[in-house]
Amino acid sequence: MRCGGRPLYRRRMQAARPHADGVPQRDVPQRAGLVLASLIVVAGVANLNLSVANVALPDIGKSFDASQTMLDLIAVGYSLGLAASVLWFGALGDRYGRKLMIVAGMALSIPACLLAGFAPSSGVLFGARLLGGLAAGMAYPTTLALVAALWSGPARTKSIALWSALGGGISLLGPMIAGLLLEHFRWGSVFLVTLPLVAVALVAAIMFVPAHVNETTEPVDNLGGLLSAVLVGSFILGINFAPVPNKGTLTLVLFGVAVVAIMLFVRRERRTREPLYDLTVAARPTFWVAGCAGVIVFGSLMGAAYISQQYLQNVLHYSTLQAGTAIIPAGLFMVVVAPRSAKLVQAHGSRRTLLAGQSFLVFAFVFMLLLWKEGTPYWQIAIPYCLLGIGVGLSGTPSSNSLTGSVPVTRVGMASGTADLQRDLGGALMTSIFGALLTAGYASAMGAAIAQSGTQVTQATQASLELSYASATDLASQHPHYASQIAAAAQSSFLEGDQWAYVAALVAILLGMALVYRFFPKREAELALHEGYLTADRVPTPGPPARMPLPADA
Repeated sequence: MRCGGRPLYRRRMQAARPHADGVPQRDVPQRAGLVLASLIVVAGVANLNLSVANVALPDIGKSFDASQTMLDLIAVGYSLGLAASVLWFGALGDRYGRKLMIVAGMALSIPACLLAGFAPSSGVLFGARLLGGLAAGMAYPTTLALVAALWSGPARTKSIALWSALGGGISLLGPMIAGLLLEHFRWGSVFLVTLPLVAVALVAAIMFVPAHVNETTEPVDNLGGLLSAVLVGSFILGINFAPVPNKGTLTLVLFGVAVVAIMLFVRRERRTREPLYDLTVAARPTFWVAGCAGVIVFGSLMGAAYISQQYLQNVLHYSTLQAGTAIIPAGLFMVVVAPRSAKLVQAHGSRRTLLAGQSFLVFAFVFMLLLWKEGTPYWQIAIPYCLLGIGVGLSGTPSSNSLTGSVPVTRVGMASGTADLQRDLGGALMTSIFGALLTAGYASAMGAAIAQSGTQVTQATQASLELSYASATDLASQHPHYASQIAAAAQSSFLEGDQWAYVAALVAILLGMALVYRFFPKREAELALHEGYLTADRVPTPGPPARMPLPADA
């Protein structure tokens, strides 16, 4: 039976319809509520681990006397591990079992959390964060892949909205939880807090997540996966080292590796019979535009959280708990708005919903640029956070839903990997850019402040002052006679650096809006394109079948 061109179903009552690849599929799986809850908890582990470090960065900097660059690396390490691995691990899940990848990822999260919690040095902490990101790379993309494989039609859009909203909400609870812990325990406690949630996610995944749903038997392009990891890793590290003095050669080498890796990756994917990343599918406008927009949207959220936590503690002198709690409005608005964005997508299309969300992000960063100064009251802090939550809540669902709706179900790992890549690469990219600009702006402003003061300082002292805010405050504690001058210079220099970051965010979001406005199809064209993709993906290719999905109940 059809109504308005769409098939009608009763949950688990009527016959299942054939999917594009011939696999019977219902609108929702059996025990849908438990399955979705399990997948959201698994995603919550990744989201919580992603955000807990930001509040602890000032304490970590003091504990290890870390440079701003090392703090940037610690902040970006988790998302770097995720971004470098999601495409590869998503393909492995499509081939060898998505449930297996979830269970393996949750199991590996346990030693990663323990290593981070008890890290003896900043270098080990960065390594532990990177390992945790790789563990999340196994599990996190698989959650969206299963949502796309198990749900269909409007039920899929609503499930993705819940997945996006609750996952994002959990990530923004991270700073509050971390702040509460830091009031009573050392900084390592923030990396141990996710262990109970890992245990719950592991048990729920084993009990409720179905195995072998619309998976493929085609081989995995492991060489392409390795090249994608090298590409993302070298590019993100290059951005982080770019503003560091005496690291010019290393920066050029890293960017050179990234350029070679992307050339080899594109060549490999065009020539291999079973590509890791189907460039033909990726060229679909509902896929690549949504992916690029998502990188900017989610990257702006994570970059803003990274900068703002340091601003609240370093400049406004918030306690860790106050700083962590301050971001709650963003999480609340995200959770409230995201489910409603599903209705907007159905009524008005992804393009209009994406543009609406991006508009709120523009206002958020304009307010940060204009209002976030020394002595700013909290209500002026809360306004940009609210706008940020609304913007991400509106944008997340159309972006992820458009990606998963543009690929065959047996390659949904590619779509979910891209959906996760837009979050993780966006987070790593924007946090790295924000951090690099903060580092450069801070060092420039501090150098100018030293020159204007007329005070003669040694080269070593100037280098320490320009290293980071934490290094400057540590030096101030060693020289109490100059403590007030050093503190004032450090605060003003930090404010100069974060202004650079907010301007960069505005430029990026405006470019994203131009991209969506110019290239993403309007609602009617979007629906027609998706129908065309569905028809094209049904057509068998000559020769041996390219996709051999397993039965849903295998």
